[in-house]
Amino acid sequence: MSVAVQVRYKNVEETFKGDVNSVWVSVNRFFGEMIPLLDVVQGVVLTVDLGEVVEAGKGLVAVGEEGPVVLVGKERLTDSECLLLMLLAAWIGGRLGVLSRTWLSRDELRGWLGKSGKIVGTRLGELCREALVKRTEDGGGYRLSAFGIRRLVDFFLPQIRDKIGYGRIL
Repeated sequence: MSVAVQVRYKNVEETFKGDVNSVWVSVNRFFGEMIPLLDVVQGVVLTVDLGEVVEAGKGLVAVGEEGPVVLVGKERLTDSECLLLMLLAAWIGGRLGVLSRTWLSRDELRGWLGKSGKIVGTRLGELCREALVKRTEDGGGYRLSAFGIRRLVDFFLPQIRDKIGYGRIL
């Protein structure tokens, strides 16, 4: 008896045809080889989950029709933390479709931060050198890199929460 089995696992699709025994062996070999390989690949591919990022940013950033908002007072944060949070809010807003883009211009960041262009430029340069932030392709703006988002979620946001006492009972 001849059978055909189509297997789809994530982005990999394979069709096996033949007698029952050979198809069974092929399907088992496929899962035996592909799943560990895909699990290993997933361990080295940098991915960003929108839901995870939104959850991590709750209470620190928000987004509205007016644009991105940082919910923490600037006086409690470093300039770099302020810029990262503002870019995070822009990224979330753009990804959710609330905003038309996931990046902000240097002038928008300077205006919100209330610091000189030189200070903002210096901080953005430092964040770019750390690979947390990238310039847009046309050079007109700045956005978080995938690495920057991952570092924010895993390291900077918990550190900011601790610093400001977010969630502590007073």
